[in-house]
Amino acid sequence: MTVLDIRAYHLRLPDTARSVLVGVDLTVAAGETVALVGESGSGKSLTSRSVLGLLPDGAATAGAVRVDGEDVLAMTPDRLRRLRTGTAAMVFQDPRAAVNPLRRLGDFLTEGVRLGGRLTAAAAAERAAGMLDAVGLPASVLGRYPGQVSGGMLQRVMIAAALMGEPALLLADEPTTALDVTTQAEVVALLADLRERFGTGLLFVTHDLGLAAAISDRVYVMYAGRIVETGPAGELFDRPRHPYTAALLASTPRPDAPGGRLTAIEGRPPGLREELTGCPFAPRCPLVTDLCRRQEPALRPAGAGPGHRSACHHGDRTGEEATHAQS
Repeated sequence: MTVLDIRAYHLRLPDTARSVLVGVDLTVAAGETVALVGESGSGKSLTSRSVLGLLPDGAATAGAVRVDGEDVLAMTPDRLRRLRTGTAAMVFQDPRAAVNPLRRLGDFLTEGVRLGGRLTAAAAAERAAGMLDAVGLPASVLGRYPGQVSGGMLQRVMIAAALMGEPALLLADEPTTALDVTTQAEVVALLADLRERFGTGLLFVTHDLGLAAAISDRVYVMYAGRIVETGPAGELFDRPRHPYTAALLASTPRPDAPGGRLTAIEGRPPGLREELTGCPFAPRCPLVTDLCRRQEPALRPAGAGPGHRSACHHGDRTGEEATHAQS
């Protein structure tokens, strides 16, 4: 069963020379973890926020964003509120920015299910204690304020809050960025465990390919608001078929890497005030040709595995060649 289905989705903001998101196609099935990866500014967070209808003022959209079969772009404000407290939920990047420091965590956890009379105060408190237990925290946390718990504990509270409405879809937008490495690993393992336990579909947004490889079943790679490569996580990371994916992998620090300077992707991502012609990655690509500068490639089958697709005119070249050219 598909819990998230984004089709031909375009998003444009005021005062930009081009669309922020262009023809995005993305799906998440029940019980599946899908990673959305790319550099900062690639459009990952706007894609995830679009799923909950959290769009900037003046945003213009086209296409469809369906959650559990219902198009978010056509929802009324009342239906959107119910979506955000039931069918879908998000874990944000900075947990301390998502809570009121003057309110107890128990109030934060139970507010969504108490509003509208979905649960009584007693039933909501009981569910909150159960969700805290599911994320490895004692019920005593309900009586604490945000400043009385660590960053890792607070992110666990955020995950528990997201699960309070028993969502079919969980959106995790860079949920480990503000945490230390050890706590990052704990949160990633927790999300994987909860996905299996509750059968929730998980869209995991990150710029960290190592985390994406550790948690995801499938991966979408985004650049300049476009999906440039997608496929099963194992095949995509073992043999990338887009130079951008290969460059991201080559620039990931590894313990066994030789000494010297870290590999980096030359240039910078295009700004929103820049018109784009041809492949948006062309100015930074080591495999660029005149065709790339003239014509934007379509996302088409690549590699031997089912579901692996790449938007590259030179997708027939191996990931090893692309990586070698980048380095």
